[in-house]
Amino acid sequence: MPGRRRFAEPVPRAAVGFRPEFLDFKRGIRVGNLEDHERITRLLKTELEARYRQDFVTERWGRGVFWQWIAFLPRANREAKPLSSKVSFGCSKFFISVDTDEKLFKSGLQIERGCLRALRDHPQAKLQPDWDWHRFVRGLRAGSPLERELKRLVGREGFRIFAGGWDAASKTFSKANFQTAALRRALARAEPNHWAGFQLYYPMTEEEVRGSTGVDLLESMLAVFEEVRPLMNLCQQVRI
Repeated sequence: MPGRRRFAEPVPRAAVGFRPEFLDFKRGIRVGNLEDHERITRLLKTELEARYRQDFVTERWGRGVFWQWIAFLPRANREAKPLSSKVSFGCSKFFISVDTDEKLFKSGLQIERGCLRALRDHPQAKLQPDWDWHRFVRGLRAGSPLERELKRLVGREGFRIFAGGWDAASKTFSKANFQTAALRRALARAEPNHWAGFQLYYPMTEEEVRGSTGVDLLESMLAVFEEVRPLMNLCQQVRI
């Protein structure tokens, strides 16, 4: 009988080589031409697996030395899906990104709807019945645990929400304009044949990033992930 998986321990902070300049507000997140102790993908994956004692899958958008978006999802939640266990689209994810248009570094939670209609060249992008999206949308009701988490994070902790399509109509919510009903409407308006979803993120400006150390930034990302974890668990089949 195989032994239980042994996970790495947290990275000693003195060994962290990640630096603020690796978050480039013109090109994205630098991951290429770096040592493991400098690469944020390796550092975050190690930290998440050490903290939650389970495997995480790394996903990304981008190519070459700089990536625009990186995500980490619990492998157990993906493997529990009867229809979608081979793809990550249906899974809730921790994510980080550098938005080169808004000039913001974002970290938080992403849940994807994908497309409501199958695309000829990308059939896996079609929303399936076992995706986490359905639990998320069902939870968006007055007085629900999910709404309470959103109100706490957006209303008290400074988080923001992106809702809608990434290449079509979308809306951003903050403390000033957040309402659950308005969020539901924004999600419902997303074009059926466009990739759509939801992000709950904590924003950092370039000035804030440059004023931090690499260890500060790593700790900040992990703290954000822990803040959004209760909401993530409300949407997953397998909790962390």
